[in-house]
Amino acid sequence: MNEYPEGGSLMAGPAAQSGDPAPAPTARRPVPAWSEWFGLAVRLGLAVVWGWAGLAKIADPAEAAQAVRAYEILPEGLVKPIGYGLPFLELALAVLLVVGLGVRLVAGVSALLLLTFIAGIASAWARGISIDCGCFGGGGHVDASQTEYLQEILRDTGFLLLAGWLLWRPRTRLSADGWLAG
Repeated sequence: MNEYPEGGSLMAGPAAQSGDPAPAPTARRPVPAWSEWFGLAVRLGLAVVWGWAGLAKIADPAEAAQAVRAYEILPEGLVKPIGYGLPFLELALAVLLVVGLGVRLVAGVSALLLLTFIAGIASAWARGISIDCGCFGGGGHVDASQTEYLQEILRDTGFLLLAGWLLWRPRTRLSADGWLAG
């Protein structure tokens, strides 16, 4: 233990004054089994969300691009690449989650994507643009009475919580990550 020249220690409190050794570092508690099973359910639930969203958009890429355009955020040069590429990203996230490969990384990408969606919906709402989010196909301008911004933000916040769980506890049952760590 390092001590000051005067004989005092760097530690504070009763242990430092009595000469008792510093407490040993505590070992990490093992992850409870229920947490890994719950993580599996969360992982598969988020995979269903991404799979559903990607499949709903991939059949009509022009419609997906129109949904992106309706937000009036991106320059026109980015509308088609984002609209056409987003369904493939969503499907890739779904597949990786089903397999359980790179769970923490996929959860991080999911969280960033969901935060982007929430920000986009909130932006459209704040600017008074009446659109369907296009999250699960469709999208574009709608009548003001047909907007569901609060429900969409709450839904995506729920999905964000799922991604957050996987960021915190990426170890789940029946995952390629677990098999590779073996």
